[in-house]
Amino acid sequence: MAILGQIRSKPWLLMGVIALALLAFLVNPDSIDKVFGKNPDVLGKVNGEKITREEFNDQLFVLQQQAEQQGQPKNGLEEQAWQLLVQSKLIKQQFEKMGFEMTDDLFWSQIQFDQMFAQNQQLFDEKGNFKLQELKKEVETLQNTNPEAYSQWLKTRKTIEYRIMARQVFANISTGITTGKKEADELMKERDQLADIDFVKVDYASYLQKNKIKVTTEDLKKYIDEHPVQFKTEPSRNLGIAFFPSLPSAADEAAVQKEITKIFSGGTDASGGKENFQNTTNDSMFVMANSDMPYNNAYVPATQMPQGLQGKIETAAIGQVFGPYKEQNLYVLSKLIDKKPSDSTLSNHILISYKGAERSTATRSKEEAKKIADSLMAVIKANPAKFAEGLKLSDEPGAVERKGSVGWTTPQSQFAPGYLAFLANNPKGATGLAETSFGYHIINVEDKKSGAMGYKIAHIVKTIKPSDATEAETDKKARRFIQQIQGKSFNDFVNIAKKSNYQYSNAKSAKRFDGQLQGLGTDKDGEIIAWAFDKKREKGDTEFFTVDGTGDKIVVYLNGKQEKGLADPESVRDQIETVVQNKLAAKQISAKIGKAGSLDQVAKTFATTKQSAQVNMLNPSVAGAMEPKVAGAAFGIAKGKTSNPIEGGTGVYVIVKKNETLNKQPGDAKQFTESVTQRNAGMFGQAWLKSLQDNADIDDYRIEIWSKLGTQQ
Repeated sequence: MAILGQIRSKPWLLMGVIALALLAFLVNPDSIDKVFGKNPDVLGKVNGEKITREEFNDQLFVLQQQAEQQGQPKNGLEEQAWQLLVQSKLIKQQFEKMGFEMTDDLFWSQIQFDQMFAQNQQLFDEKGNFKLQELKKEVETLQNTNPEAYSQWLKTRKTIEYRIMARQVFANISTGITTGKKEADELMKERDQLADIDFVKVDYASYLQKNKIKVTTEDLKKYIDEHPVQFKTEPSRNLGIAFFPSLPSAADEAAVQKEITKIFSGGTDASGGKENFQNTTNDSMFVMANSDMPYNNAYVPATQMPQGLQGKIETAAIGQVFGPYKEQNLYVLSKLIDKKPSDSTLSNHILISYKGAERSTATRSKEEAKKIADSLMAVIKANPAKFAEGLKLSDEPGAVERKGSVGWTTPQSQFAPGYLAFLANNPKGATGLAETSFGYHIINVEDKKSGAMGYKIAHIVKTIKPSDATEAETDKKARRFIQQIQGKSFNDFVNIAKKSNYQYSNAKSAKRFDGQLQGLGTDKDGEIIAWAFDKKREKGDTEFFTVDGTGDKIVVYLNGKQEKGLADPESVRDQIETVVQNKLAAKQISAKIGKAGSLDQVAKTFATTKQSAQVNMLNPSVAGAMEPKVAGAAFGIAKGKTSNPIEGGTGVYVIVKKNETLNKQPGDAKQFTESVTQRNAGMFGQAWLKSLQDNADIDDYRIEIWSKLGTQQ
């Protein structure tokens, strides 16, 4: 299963232009269907085409695997997955409108160009030919022998099909993008024609420093109404959040320091004896009895020591104790137990996995896996050359191509303990069987070499955490705050939180499936969002939440409910307030300028200066600012005439055109035309896809389903 193994080893490759997966519904579809009269397995529609729960789940699974590969949180991916699935449907619909069909022949002919395969040289032979027949044979074998793995392949195939469709659609669209001679001539004219102007600019920022303009909610709404396409939005909630972290007090820290100091040098046993960390004769048992973290028997290089031991451990004597020292929220005692050169080992292995083992897709039982491993071990023991042949049975992705190698490892490598223990206890050339959480490994120790000095350290670790009294005080503070703001306005909520120096944030447009809240980021975020979207919830409602495990408290205020349609003005104030304020300033400035008699008069009125510039239409830069309206006006007024006020992006301009010149740029028309076509093709794809989505008939039933189910996420 070499080729399919390459896929399984890189699940993040399932992502592409179009990907697939999302939210698991832990409910009984049949019971919901009876209650609601609607199929809960249909989560929405795109131009009438269903988005099923199965597709949704597959999309989420892929995104979660990608996040896990990159060390990112796996929660909060629901909305991203939904959007990807919507785009997949739109691409498929366009693919079919163009008269294409996703046949088996098309799939297999295009698979080698997919990003999952095209960049992996191990999937091509020495002549550069794709191993298509080998892949087909592997899929056929899976279908006949491993239903679970075959099901995974079918999900993978679906994502590949969407990417193939996307490539076909975009290729055909790009082919149709051309630049006509007339268009090219006009663009070259805009590039080569220059206008010399004198101008006065009344800068918005400078004007607003002297003339305060308050932007009202009505001003924001008017701007939104004038630009509806930009502000189409899905349902969201505006939430005020006060966060009360349960942090240890100075007294809590002092208590932990006192406790660890007693462990260092005082008596600790129940009989009143004087055993401590300095004199104990059983370090591992002492650590087990007194530390918040387990004993680690490994040898660690000096470079991996805690900051409190840096530069000290290399010259320390066996048995020497360091500390107590502080590492972030921990107090630590460290004792040097032993030191020796740390071996590096080069090894190969054959993995025989089973159903339920870590990261396993195998369907065999553990007993069957053990029987296979024992039989294979006997064969290899009789003839070591059979190891290479046995790699074909390995459940490790890419085992044959890599000859089972895991590279060089040390006792500190992030490997299963059972695997590392085998390497530590066996010499170069040894082959044997080891068990880990991944299954049974037939391991060959290919080589060993001594490395840097390794140090075995016993650590006593005590976490600095809030006491019960501190947590009670945090709880009291949060509950007092929610009582203070009960029935009050949102401004009261904000003012009291800020005045009391509480951690305050405002999630202005929290979506139902965001998973995480801007400015918060706790395990309670999803529960808070579900609370805010409850149909019974009204503006002004408040709620109290406790974060599991930490004891942190959260007080939430529902400041606004945005339903599907145009965005609530206040929810987008941060995005558009400056633009709207500039527009209001432009009106005032233009009114004061009126029909100016001269640039000097305008400059005097606003205490600014007259400037000169040379502009063209293709690159409309004026004194470092891109101002297309100014460039357009420069070619639209007669020579020597003073323009009316021009509302630019950075200020209001008044200009006088002095002259027009032609500065022919080098290069022929064909070359210029090709560059314009290439630029347009590069920009068109994403804009076209966005346009498809903006104009599609998209039905999203997710919130409706969850509302009827209660808090189910």
